[in-house]
Amino acid sequence: MKTIIEKIKESYSELVYKTSWPTKSELSNSAVVVMFASLLIALLVFGIDFSFEKVMQFFYSKVF
Repeated sequence: MKTIIEKIKESYSELVYKTSWPTKSELSNSAVVVMFASLLIALLVFGIDFSFEKVMQFFYSKVF
């Protein structure tokens, strides 16, 4: 059974030597993609919410 110290050393080794980190330009491009995707999803949710609100107002105005 491995000791805690050995596990920490292995984790550090994997983090430093086996992990590939993105470059600055790759990170910027990814951030832009995430921002646009988030905006698109937010607009889609807003549209669905707005439509549902109008449908419910229509039905409630007819019932009451």
